[in-house]
Amino acid sequence: MFDRSFFQTKLGLAAIASTAAMTLFVALSSQMQLAPHMAAGSVAPIVEIA
Repeated sequence: MFDRSFFQTKLGLAAIASTAAMTLFVALSSQMQLAPHMAAGSVAPIVEIA
């Protein structure tokens, strides 16, 4: 599919960098756990209107 000469071009290097960045983003974002009080995003209590 891809040979060694492709990864030596600018496009190939950009593909490697893009794949590495996406992998790093997924790895870091999957480790972020928001606390329930932080996920609301506001200080005011949430009131449900019927």
